[in-house]
Amino acid sequence: MKSVQIKNSDERYSIGKIVCIGRNYAKHAKELGNKVPEKPVLFLKPASVVIHSGGKVVHPNFSNELHHEVELVLLIGKDVKNASKEEAKGAIIGYGVGLDMTLRDIQKQLRKVGDPWTIAKCFDTSAVISDFTLKEDYKLTFDEIIQLKVNGEIKQSDKLKSMIFNPAELVEYISSVMTLEKGDLIFTGTPSGVSKVIKGDKLEAKLGEVAELICTVV
Repeated sequence: MKSVQIKNSDERYSIGKIVCIGRNYAKHAKELGNKVPEKPVLFLKPASVVIHSGGKVVHPNFSNELHHEVELVLLIGKDVKNASKEEAKGAIIGYGVGLDMTLRDIQKQLRKVGDPWTIAKCFDTSAVISDFTLKEDYKLTFDEIIQLKVNGEIKQSDKLKSMIFNPAELVEYISSVMTLEKGDLIFTGTPSGVSKVIKGDKLEAKLGEVAELICTVV
């Protein structure tokens, strides 16, 4: 079973489901030709696709357009259903940075015929995560910069305050649709600047002083 490591601790959380948010930064929605959503756009990834910092993203041979998407990731610390805003805040116990790797060509093909994005989002190694910092050890200000470098070149960079829906709003909404459980992860959406990566590329993601990760594409 895949698990989350807590920074500076031996504590681990078994990963349940991974809930991902689409189009949570207006500029990213626009760069892909999508409307800015009125409600969070949800999709899921299975825990089996997770790899950790230092791991290798395996480029599927059925795609020619693998994209990086850097994201703030929330760790849920207790079960919550139909949460109020305060209950939603209390359900979040940690923060990390992650990569939602996406097969953009496959996603476009699926969207064109109205099919789900599953193949484009749920291939092995498509979710890369850092170690997590407990909320009690770091209070987000939302002035933190989330950033992604490819081979040392900055490709994505924005402040967390650019998110359309903040973490508590996301937990509140998701919990109205499905129960969130201890160990679930929420990928909160990516800023603009997504682009293609190829085999041999080195990816470095950082969220302020909260978390960072490194991985390579093979």
